[in-house]
Amino acid sequence: MENILLVDDHNIIREGLKIMFRDEASMFNFDEASNGDDAMTLIKENNYSLIILDLNIPGFNAKDLLQETLQLKPDAKILIFSMNAENIFAKPFLRMGARGFVRKDEDSEEIKNAILTVLSNRRYISPQLSEDLAGDLQLKQTNNPFDKLSPKQSEITRFLMEGKGLNEICSKMNLHSSTISTQKTRIFQKLNVKNVVDLYALAKMHSVAYNN
Repeated sequence: MENILLVDDHNIIREGLKIMFRDEASMFNFDEASNGDDAMTLIKENNYSLIILDLNIPGFNAKDLLQETLQLKPDAKILIFSMNAENIFAKPFLRMGARGFVRKDEDSEEIKNAILTVLSNRRYISPQLSEDLAGDLQLKQTNNPFDKLSPKQSEITRFLMEGKGLNEICSKMNLHSSTISTQKTRIFQKLNVKNVVDLYALAKMHSVAYNN
């Protein structure tokens, strides 16, 4: 029997994953954790065939959880299961030792394929990511994307991550709203993010701290 740990703070996600395998229920046992602390307790106490890990979990940074898990159990198979952008987050987590990355909005057959692929001791890489890698399976370290930002853009980024709105940023920087909007667009383009949530997650990934 395959023992699988589901680490996700949304019960509906965990239940959905279990439903995918209801026809093979006798072959799989699922443990569940809704936060990082509970996940680490279970990981220390059990040997899992697969750990399915959401990036955004309470109580523990997913990056730290993955690294600590692999320090304790170097052979652990971890599949990242997330709504975060694959083109931003897949390669860093694969470099850190995850066996695959699959988005939650993939169809159920592809999600199941990803799970079975990693369970069979292979790496799961989506067709889109495979094209992006262009055969470079070594996944070499890239430069910090935040280094691309100008000093002004870095300041705007800090304000965005502090949750400040357009008008407040304009006031603090003494700039017109159109200038801030243009710079915000350029920041998102340089970092290849679509929104502030992705921006914040990318900053955490690269250990970029913007303090008040």
